[in-house]
Amino acid sequence: MNKLPTLSARTQMYLQERRRLGFELRRMGYALHSFARYVDKLDFRQPLTVEVMAKWARQDHGHSDDPRTWARRLMILRPFTRWLRQFEPRTEIPDEAIFGRVGERLSPHIYQEQEILDLLAAARRMGPAAGLRGATYEALFGLIACTGLRVSEAVRLRIADVDLKAGMLTIHRTKFAKSRHVPLHASATESLQRYRRLRDRFVGVTAETPFFVGSRGRRRGQPLSTRQVDRVFATLRTELGWRNRGAHHHARVHDLRHSFVVNRILIWHAQHVDIDQAMLALSTYVGHARVTNTYWYLTGVPELMALAAKQFESQSPMATSNSSTCGHPKIPHLTRS
Repeated sequence: MNKLPTLSARTQMYLQERRRLGFELRRMGYALHSFARYVDKLDFRQPLTVEVMAKWARQDHGHSDDPRTWARRLMILRPFTRWLRQFEPRTEIPDEAIFGRVGERLSPHIYQEQEILDLLAAARRMGPAAGLRGATYEALFGLIACTGLRVSEAVRLRIADVDLKAGMLTIHRTKFAKSRHVPLHASATESLQRYRRLRDRFVGVTAETPFFVGSRGRRRGQPLSTRQVDRVFATLRTELGWRNRGAHHHARVHDLRHSFVVNRILIWHAQHVDIDQAMLALSTYVGHARVTNTYWYLTGVPELMALAAKQFESQSPMATSNSSTCGHPKIPHLTRS
């Protein structure tokens, strides 16, 4: 008699199927493997129940007592449990009735221009003095700040993906299994050219070599990981002593991406650009799956909520002629890398 597959084996099957379709599923993969190990240790032979899933959701590594954290962990299991029903129809699917709704997206920390300049300067100072490490992180953070790339997209860039003659990046199979081209400002191209010249003195390169490379020990010439980047950023953040203006626990590398989007919308507003017409182009540039993800900033970020309110007010029949005298907010320039 054949032994039934473990939940870990089913998990591997599910992830392989999804990844063949182009989905990366890093965060989901980590969570599903954690859940499968939990269930297999229980030696649970019955169809999966919401009770078992809820117990796992409460045991996150951060030991959170926030039901929203548990709800987010539970939400990750939903597509997997739907898939699992083809093998076991009695598999239960968790819903929002257990821990409540996941909740709204948290407002990010929107960097001021001086904060970004300070970050790049602090990265540049990282030792060793004659080494590549400081230049790597200065170029990496600068690129994210002036293009809005995801951290994962930036660290996965290869030499072949960065055309500094044309000033163009090629982003392959991103978070939503799409590829896109990202034009660079001339100043960003010049900064990356300086980094490239320095990098090529330290490591041998081919078309497949990562554009941003580690420079110490066994990591020399190897791609950076997002965890490495987060650790370096956390050290610099502490050194700089920023006051967090976002709703997360602290300012994050990913907030450089949010800051790019917000600053671009503010600049367009100052230039009297039709925001609705421009939003689709911005959504495509940053690789959002839906343009509604880009519109979220108008209502989810304090820096833009006032702008959205003014637009609504100006279109309201009750608006008076005095509303046209409102000045534009001070517009920070996009930081050049």
